[in-house]
Amino acid sequence: MAEGLLGGVLGEEEEKAQAEATEARAGAEAFAAAIAAIASRQDPKVADRTAEFLLEQTQLLKEQKEVLRDEHALRVVHLRHQSHLLRGQRLGQAIRLAFQVVIALVVIVIGIGIAVMLHDAFTSHSVVIDAFEAPAALVTRGVTGTVVANDVLDELTRLQDATHTAVTDLKRSLSNAWSNQVKVDVPETGISLGEISRLLRARFGHDVHIGGELVETASGGLALTVRGDRLDPKTFTGGADDYQKIVVDAAQYLYAGFQPYLWTVYLRQSGRCPEAIAFVKSVYARADNPQRALLLVNWANCGREIDPSTASMREAVEKYQEAIELSPDLYLAYSNEAALLSNLGEEEAAWRVSEVLRRIAGTRPGTYHVGLDELTWDLPAELEGYRGLVSTYAGRVDENFQIARVDVQLHDPAAAALILQTSPVNDQNPADSASAHYARGLWAGEVGDASQAATEMEAAVAIQSPVTFGPIDRCQMASIEESAGHPDKADAILANPAATHLVDCQRSRGDILDHRGDWTGAQQTYAAAVALAPDLPAGYYSWGVALTHHGDLAGAIAKLQAANQRGPHWADPLKAWGDVLAKQGHFKQALAKYDEALKYAPNWAALAQARAAAQQKMR
Repeated sequence: MAEGLLGGVLGEEEEKAQAEATEARAGAEAFAAAIAAIASRQDPKVADRTAEFLLEQTQLLKEQKEVLRDEHALRVVHLRHQSHLLRGQRLGQAIRLAFQVVIALVVIVIGIGIAVMLHDAFTSHSVVIDAFEAPAALVTRGVTGTVVANDVLDELTRLQDATHTAVTDLKRSLSNAWSNQVKVDVPETGISLGEISRLLRARFGHDVHIGGELVETASGGLALTVRGDRLDPKTFTGGADDYQKIVVDAAQYLYAGFQPYLWTVYLRQSGRCPEAIAFVKSVYARADNPQRALLLVNWANCGREIDPSTASMREAVEKYQEAIELSPDLYLAYSNEAALLSNLGEEEAAWRVSEVLRRIAGTRPGTYHVGLDELTWDLPAELEGYRGLVSTYAGRVDENFQIARVDVQLHDPAAAALILQTSPVNDQNPADSASAHYARGLWAGEVGDASQAATEMEAAVAIQSPVTFGPIDRCQMASIEESAGHPDKADAILANPAATHLVDCQRSRGDILDHRGDWTGAQQTYAAAVALAPDLPAGYYSWGVALTHHGDLAGAIAKLQAANQRGPHWADPLKAWGDVLAKQGHFKQALAKYDEALKYAPNWAALAQARAAAQQKMR
């Protein structure tokens, strides 16, 4: 392309030179003829000499033209040669530039690699299991030092997986080796990037190293000694066939020593709460404040599971409060305290604790907020919270039944039915069984089968799991028993002294009294429900619905508006408010309330029907 362009330019120059030469010759000949004509009139001799002179000039011009033509050809060859040289120079410069860029990139990559290795070294908080020592006699059985290390690793990983639900709590307040990973480390031969990284971690990191040795005893048994940073060595012995048990015991010792809180979680989840409490007492004195706070939380959890009495629950509340004093940003302690206060009938106090948690977190603190969501009937948020717990508590299904419960409260029985049909029940776990029966009972009540609802609720109570199926749940059960035609059972539930302190029990009592024709007593009971927790919406809502039935539409709107202010994401008060507006003939305003309610309960069939009716009235 460059040659074509150059050729074009040179060609144009050649044509221009030829044209100029032709024009010069023609001009000279014309000039000579003109001069000769003029001179011939004056003097013939002058004319002849002038003509000769001009002819000589014309010949000179012809010779100059030939010289220019030859020079032009040489110039074209020279310029083409220069063009090839320039192309070579440009190619060389491009190669040099590319080579420099590659070198720069290699240097940058090496620099980044060094920076990453240094960062990993300084921030490393891993548990590193070094290869154990094992006697040659055991090699024939396939038991080498690396095998022992990997077996210990496998058991530690199993323990960590079993308690991974609590790691989020741990990460919030502690930084230690169990927050990242557990791995076996086998030194490499020679110097490599891996070896350099290992040396940097050893020099600048915060890894915990575990090692030990396995030996045969004089009696032919096995003895496994484990040791780690800041942990006393301990030897575990057994018979020749007890290798796996010895490894499990050693791994549990390591786990308990390096992560006492997670060990108590494991014991509690394994149904070994007395052991967990004994362990907390044995390690509490040498733990730092964040660890003490977590240990207190599990101590309180186990204490109320062992003894669900009111006195034991009060002691648990005190331990949660002590944990908050030690670690003010421990969300778990606030959440557990609020939940327990609710079960104790102190729902207003529970709401205040949850509000403190929300202010400390600066936002909605994830799954720790489900207690406040339940109190304020923020059902969409509560649903997302339980879904998060299902994701965190992998392998457990109790939270699935909580999701089904919330789906029912969102008036979405189809979604609840799917969960109930696909969630297996662990009959060995009272919490799972009670939650399953309770969710099924709510679902039956939602679809209008009061008898089946009562049967499921009674099955839940019979399991006697007070930790999961508390007095608040029994309050809702009272209304179901009344609907099923069992007033005696409803009265028995509400006769419990704890019922007088619970909002749901009081509003259920109000509904029952109204159903039996005691409107005066019902209003007094609704007022008592509101007085128990003036910052919660449930009491106002039930009172507003009852006022609607008795024709006090203005009073109903006032109560429903109060419920909406305290539970703005609860669809039920908004629908009831819309119903009142529709009764008053304010269909446009009713439609607005229905639309707002649909944002929080989009699958509520009765709500959609009410909206359609209001829209039809506007035409």
